[in-house]
Amino acid sequence: MYFYSAMKNMNKLPVLVFKKINYLNEERLLLLFPYNESLVFKIKSLRMFGWSPELQAWHSTFHENKIKKIVRLLKGEVSFKYDPSLKTERKKLKPKREKSTVSNEIKEEIKGFVRFMKGRRYSESTINVYSNMVIDFLSAMRHIQIDKLTHRDVDDYIETVYVPKGYSVSSQRQLIGAIKLFNTYLGYGSIEDVKLIRPRKTNYLPVVLSKEEVIDLLRATKNLKHRAILALIYSAGLRVGELLNLRLYHIDVDRQQVIVKNAKGRKDRHIILAKSIVPLLHNYLSTYKPQFYFAEGQSGGQYSAGSIRQFLKKSCKEAGITKKVTPHTLRHSYATHLLENGVDLRYIQELLGHARPETTMIYTHVTKKDLLAIESPLDTVVKQIFENKELPDGRISNN
Repeated sequence: MYFYSAMKNMNKLPVLVFKKINYLNEERLLLLFPYNESLVFKIKSLRMFGWSPELQAWHSTFHENKIKKIVRLLKGEVSFKYDPSLKTERKKLKPKREKSTVSNEIKEEIKGFVRFMKGRRYSESTINVYSNMVIDFLSAMRHIQIDKLTHRDVDDYIETVYVPKGYSVSSQRQLIGAIKLFNTYLGYGSIEDVKLIRPRKTNYLPVVLSKEEVIDLLRATKNLKHRAILALIYSAGLRVGELLNLRLYHIDVDRQQVIVKNAKGRKDRHIILAKSIVPLLHNYLSTYKPQFYFAEGQSGGQYSAGSIRQFLKKSCKEAGITKKVTPHTLRHSYATHLLENGVDLRYIQELLGHARPETTMIYTHVTKKDLLAIESPLDTVVKQIFENKELPDGRISNN
């Protein structure tokens, strides 16, 4: 039986949880919320949900559009939450970022902040993310003068606006970094940096493919161009952005090297070009004849990261790989397989372009080389039984 105990967010709105279950061999959408006569009346008006005494929830056949209709119908009356069962649909359901209302004062400050970040040589992506985060914060706090904002106002914004919108911990850490940098740019005001605390970083172990799964993935990728892209990402441990920026003259077949220019942290590095990939590259280059970048779109110019993710997902399905695989998974797999092959961690750090050895150390937690040498106590007991020819009940076997 499914139930949901009453909860209230910072705005004291009732919480409605969307949940997907398999019920009677059919995917069902459940609406879980504390009883509210007004909400029940509005849900009934849609004529697509019914009450189930067994499930203790309003339910219907599952479809993403039904979630969107409920959100439109009850927006402002409830706080929406999404059960982990809807993880794969979250991106589709996530609302587009609303344009913030900004005053002329805020616009001028943001222009100055952007110039400040460019002067400090921040990347374009960081400048865009930080400026948008600060715009959203200042817009939400527009009733307070910029020079009067305190760290407590930042906490209020996070507690009442940011967290209820469902942003991740890493995104919240970015927000704190953006506000701290903005505070440095201002050089005045009442925000105390030391009192802006970043939440503890979530340490997820990376998803890693086995060597056999990598080969299955490449075999399942029938398109020559797609196969060449995936093979190069894995064989060189490239980030997807590095692959997209890779130019033809960065690949030195004679010296068996790939030169990664201006990578993360504005660093160049050299990577070994796998011998086994050379025939595939020759075949791809002679067939598709890219002009400038290693991977180009149909009309020329850089290939897109979205296209790589799309055909990678299709190839995983064809290969029967059920893990959640992204282009970065191939980089994780490359590093892990190097470690399992006995390559020193310092060399792996250099090949990956990591600034700190601590970043590379994460692969020591996922490598199976040393773990496979550890014997389970169950295996030890079973082996002793068979060696002594002793049965579980204590009798000695005659065999």
